[in-house]
Amino acid sequence: MKSPLPPPMPTVYVVDDDDAVRGALGALLGSVRLPCDTFAAAEDFLAVADRNMRGCLLLDVRMPGMSGLELQCKLLEMGIELPVIIITGHGDVPMAVRALKAGAADFVEKPFNEQDLLDRIHKYLKDDQTYWHARQARDDAVARFARLTPRELAVMELIAAGGHTKRIATQLEIQGRTVDVHRFNIMRKVGVRTLAELLQLWSIAQQPLPS
Repeated sequence: MKSPLPPPMPTVYVVDDDDAVRGALGALLGSVRLPCDTFAAAEDFLAVADRNMRGCLLLDVRMPGMSGLELQCKLLEMGIELPVIIITGHGDVPMAVRALKAGAADFVEKPFNEQDLLDRIHKYLKDDQTYWHARQARDDAVARFARLTPRELAVMELIAAGGHTKRIATQLEIQGRTVDVHRFNIMRKVGVRTLAELLQLWSIAQQPLPS
């Protein structure tokens, strides 16, 4: 069996059409050894964006071509859940507010305080790590239950609802012994040894991801 691929490196992505801003942010992030990748246009970032990216996104709200707000909406459509910190210039606060309503995590105004920005970045990197671990756990649990047959899944749903063998047998119009066989096969397929572990794994598979 192949070993699972390591998770991608958490990275601070910077999308800003201003060369000086990109350079300053790259130097600032490099000074505290945070991996950084910079882009001069929203379209450039969109061309490489994927759901497995980890870290956070520093995004200029007003750029030629695709705006920061438009990019943010595109990323959400693609299921990319990176925390977004909007970078605004003078007079762009109303646009930043719209970005917050659309799901951005925060916004900072130019010129920004370096330590304040770093503090925010570290916070959102930590939030992204929490999100990533929750997503990995849920995706793994969902994949395990995907191994079940439709009948086994029906039994599993009734087990999760608190049903005992006799009740499940009655509801599904099968023999109690058949229910026990299904339960054994379910536990074997999803890789657990106890009912408590089975119910915990089912709970993880049903959980929404943290926002």
